[in-house]
Amino acid sequence: MTEACVRVLVEAVHSTPLQAVLYLSGGASKALGWLMSVPGATNTVLESVIPYSRVSMIQLLDKVPTHYCSEQTAEELALLAYNRALKLSNPGVPVLGVGFTGSLASSCPKFGDHRFHLSTRTSNRLWVSTVTLSKGLRTRDQEDTLSSHILLKAIANACKVPVSSVSDLSETETQDEYEKQFNEDQQLEQLLNGEICFKIYPFPSDAKTSNEERKIILSGAFNPLHDGHLKLLEVAVSVCGSGYPCFELSAVNADKPPLSVSEIKDRVKQFEKVGKTVIISNQPYFYKKAELFPGSAFVIGADTVARLINPKYYDGDYKKMIEILNRCKRTGCTFVVGGRNVDGVFKVHEDFDIPEILKEMFVSIPAERFRMDISSTEIRRRGM
Repeated sequence: MTEACVRVLVEAVHSTPLQAVLYLSGGASKALGWLMSVPGATNTVLESVIPYSRVSMIQLLDKVPTHYCSEQTAEELALLAYNRALKLSNPGVPVLGVGFTGSLASSCPKFGDHRFHLSTRTSNRLWVSTVTLSKGLRTRDQEDTLSSHILLKAIANACKVPVSSVSDLSETETQDEYEKQFNEDQQLEQLLNGEICFKIYPFPSDAKTSNEERKIILSGAFNPLHDGHLKLLEVAVSVCGSGYPCFELSAVNADKPPLSVSEIKDRVKQFEKVGKTVIISNQPYFYKKAELFPGSAFVIGADTVARLINPKYYDGDYKKMIEILNRCKRTGCTFVVGGRNVDGVFKVHEDFDIPEILKEMFVSIPAERFRMDISSTEIRRRGM
């Protein structure tokens, strides 16, 4: 591709809503430069990492790969990048994970092939490609340029930008690729087995909040979703001043079996009916939710405060409780607390003896602004 063609392609990529995290090792370095040098890069690039040394790759993958330069490693990098992009993006924004590993020409002659592997991952698609180059045909710089061109085309393809079908390879070089498509059930299965960290169903009834970076999250089982949930989140947003309001349902429960795919889909339908965004995660604990959604405001009831600051739920260890909640604090998360009946008595967060070091994490919703003594448990009981 000519420089002009590269620029046109990058501009087209930047004009799409897809946001990406890129993990590149052993080549395609120019692709990153092209993406960053054209205005609009912040529309596309959330983060880029170059795990070049063996130790860096091991730490990123959290294991020693069978082969550092392989289809499998590229696919694993793309999945890691996809999960990272989910955590960095705003709710409802489509994201892309890009993985690349290369073994290109170097200062010492290579015994094996000059080759590279690349992979792209979106919510419903995995694409993996292996390119084998002819030795001695190009310099290292030329091989990097070629791999950068092919990587850029792969990103454009994931963004559904039309790409020229003209090959950059010679007749003696090969490109082998395969693709997998994931339906909704498969995506939820991936969530349940921990392959992906969460899935977002954006049903925003108020589109003007879509650009808000801070999430205001009401977590729960929502069995069923009721007016109390909706009103509590609405009041919490007004208390916080701004933010993207959304609900969060953990498919994994600390005390119960995981939800099935059909159960998850049934509960999601409730949010579609009221036009509210819901995130499906696989983390039942708030300190883990805080790692998934750093900087967020979690909307909770006073009954949850009672559990959060009770050492009983931390193996009876007060210091462990402080340490875990401090981890939430360091992520920039806060808890917005609505009044709730606790053991038959209506309480707000000021009624609890919150440790001094944690007090700034808790924000109160005044009782006069929200009080609704309704619960999903009671609704289910009445329906029996």
